[in-house]
Amino acid sequence: MDYIELTLDAADAGQAEILTAELADFPFESFEQEGARLKAYIPSERLAGCKGEVDALLARCGIEGATFVCIESQNWNALWESNFTPVEVDGRLTIRAPFHAPAATPMEVIVMPKMSFGTGHHATTCLMAAGLLDLDLAGLRGLDMGSGTGVLAIVAALGGADAVDAVDIDEWAYANCTENIRTNGVADRVTPLLGDVAAIAGRHYDFIAANINRNILLAHLPAYAAALRQGGRLLMSGILEADIPVLADAARATGFAVTGHALRDGWARVDAVKA
Repeated sequence: MDYIELTLDAADAGQAEILTAELADFPFESFEQEGARLKAYIPSERLAGCKGEVDALLARCGIEGATFVCIESQNWNALWESNFTPVEVDGRLTIRAPFHAPAATPMEVIVMPKMSFGTGHHATTCLMAAGLLDLDLAGLRGLDMGSGTGVLAIVAALGGADAVDAVDIDEWAYANCTENIRTNGVADRVTPLLGDVAAIAGRHYDFIAANINRNILLAHLPAYAAALRQGGRLLMSGILEADIPVLADAARATGFAVTGHALRDGWARVDAVKA
């Protein structure tokens, strides 16, 4: 599968973060940000269906000089190896690639991201991983919704969860997640599922980690409420700090008690419990 790399220079890092959230509503699957420079990746065959809307978004935000470049699939690993450095989460977890040296933190997750989102570099992945590490997951069953590389499902399994479903709509992410759970020795506890939220119909969980985007989270809340057992925990990210009130209000209206939130670099995680 070939991907298109969109590269743009925002006014500042804050605008780049806002654009990441906006572009996540389109079929962009992963992002890299360094200061005000943002790179976003989308399957080449899916760009045509949203190119006009993306161009309109960039024009509305005053972005000039954005480029779209095709990256052939065989070049993806080389691209990541040149840019992917280990990520440490609060001194408790390191997310690294197989070609990095072993970490000194109490827990490490090894991922070869390929074309999947979830290397730990994005603030939302760090927020979600930290949130899972704060929970006592021993013996619980959970869901990583929009799993990408499967990194959050792996963190949950290493943190003591008995079973975790890792659901993603993208075939490449499904294959990558399958590879990563084997690498981390949790294939007996993490089950990759290819599909959308319909894949969890009839399933029940003690916790759900959903790192997607605001619109999808809002649409999925009833399904999360149906799947969570009483007292079950829901961690949601992929949103900006400004989105907290909207998501929190919607969660309450769906039967959740909002227990708090966490912030990192302008991004947010909202925590809730099924009341």
